[in-house]
Amino acid sequence: MTVTISDTAITSDRSHCTARHSPDRNGWEVSWLPGQVLDRNTAITAMVLADTAAEHDLHDGHPLWPPVQSWAGELGLAAAEAIAKASRPSESRSIGKDLAAELSDPEAAGS
Repeated sequence: MTVTISDTAITSDRSHCTARHSPDRNGWEVSWLPGQVLDRNTAITAMVLADTAAEHDLHDGHPLWPPVQSWAGELGLAAAEAIAKASRPSESRSIGKDLAAELSDPEAAGS
């Protein structure tokens, strides 16, 4: 599991979900939680949950279920609801096409 965090973006090597800092909205937008503006720590929690959901068949009784329940609770969601949302495929999931470039080279991405 690798969640990469920069000043402007958060990505996962196992999930299609992304998060981006949105200064205009005074917070962070997470692709699988559309319309919500989160603080940085909550955006990190959302991305850790999305990363975990991408690789595991998570269910009640799974060894990772207690932390998943905790992370989901921080987001105001039930664990099963959070896993379903984070795992749902969608073409509109990625916030910005150049997110990976921005993380690896902020100057090249125009930041």
